[in-house]
Amino acid sequence: MPKRQVLGRGLDSLIPDTDWEVEEKKPVFYCDVDAIRPNPLQPRRNFSEDELNRLAESIKEKGIIQPLVVRTSGSGYELIVGERRWRAARLAGVKEVPVILREVSDAELLETALIENLQREDLNPIEEAEAYSHLMEEFGLTQDQIARLVGKDRSTIANILRLRNLPQSIQNDIMDGKISMGHARAILGAEDTTQQIKVWRTVVSQRLSVRATETLVKNLKSEKRAISKAVLPSSEDMFFNNLERELTQHLGNRVRIHRRGKRGRLEIEFYGNDDLERLIALLKGVTS
Repeated sequence: MPKRQVLGRGLDSLIPDTDWEVEEKKPVFYCDVDAIRPNPLQPRRNFSEDELNRLAESIKEKGIIQPLVVRTSGSGYELIVGERRWRAARLAGVKEVPVILREVSDAELLETALIENLQREDLNPIEEAEAYSHLMEEFGLTQDQIARLVGKDRSTIANILRLRNLPQSIQNDIMDGKISMGHARAILGAEDTTQQIKVWRTVVSQRLSVRATETLVKNLKSEKRAISKAVLPSSEDMFFNNLERELTQHLGNRVRIHRRGKRGRLEIEFYGNDDLERLIALLKGVTS
């Protein structure tokens, strides 16, 4: 399938100025809000209800300051720019909205929807990753070209695209804002899907910081390398290894036993002040 050409018209040619009423070159007319349908190529899937309600209240008070941009579609119109305003206007009970008519191709419609959302930071990281992927697949853009297009470093584009390699359950939590982009980058450092799931569950259940997540991934990778290089352990080693695992499972935190002859030290990791307080309370309960 041939790649579509990126037309590069940019948002300036499609998004109207605020002072649209005096702009003769951009004629505005009022259109029935129900005659407009959303852009089917819109990459943004999540619209905050709180944000829409606030915008709806603003529209009730001040009206729509900036018109929507539409193209003709059958007997009605299709949105090019302004879906948040259109949704909020419907919530506000507005019957007619100001629009500017532009005739654009499907390729231009897709380009505009992607770039508008990316430049205005309206997308969550997963939607952004899908948008970048769409630009590469539909238009044949490279990561360098996308970086220039949206004003970001190429490494940033590459890191965001990698999010699509995560299991869907982790992607869902990123979309819902339950874990941050920093957490996602740390989880991507895990060696396989099983390890990624393990880290993600720990992050969510224990509310780990990004730094604690990075440390957890590092420790898991070190542990796996050590296992792969290890010779058959002695019965004494197996006893202490089993003890470490049992204590880790019981406490919910990584436990290490460091031996030096008949002496040694017990090391317990914690992942925040709350976690430390929980461990202290647990240990006090054992010794009381």
